[in-house]
Amino acid sequence: MKERELRRRCRRLLNELDIRPPLDVTELCRRVERRRGRPLRLVPHPIPVPGPFGMWIGAPAADYIVYQQQTSGAHQRHIILHELGHMLADHHGDRPDRHEEELLTALRRGTEHLAPGEIPELDLDPDAVRRALRRTAYDSVQEREAETVATIILEWASVLDQVVPRSSADATAERIGAALGDRLGWL
Repeated sequence: MKERELRRRCRRLLNELDIRPPLDVTELCRRVERRRGRPLRLVPHPIPVPGPFGMWIGAPAADYIVYQQQTSGAHQRHIILHELGHMLADHHGDRPDRHEEELLTALRRGTEHLAPGEIPELDLDPDAVRRALRRTAYDSVQEREAETVATIILEWASVLDQVVPRSSADATAERIGAALGDRLGWL
């Protein structure tokens, strides 16, 4: 798919989700969850490096976006948006990845500490994880599409931040946020 067509499709989808500023990633996930008619869980995890920064796992009872816990908030938001791009485009993995077994083992180990009911329907079915992990290189069409979706959302957020300024009751907090460059506006 050409980038222009992908951008048009992404904007149409965001309009269908009734996106209005300011909107954070959690709210965007809620809207995607409603659209898909199934729970969407965000799971921060210390993913082994080198390897993917995140993945979408379509389990039987819910969708999961597992993302790198050990990175900046801005990078985490980008990872989540990238994985949302895969979900919205209904991508599926198509080739094996050398990090599959390592990450699958780490995910199993990493969820052992969760209390029952914290993520009750997390199904770490090895085949579902392997399909998710087969989308790790930007040389595939699916990866480029997902990255373009994330970029479009981030670009749109930047424009909306300029057009619809945030209001802050605390001027000092606003100056600190501006100095650190971590926008909380639309995303």
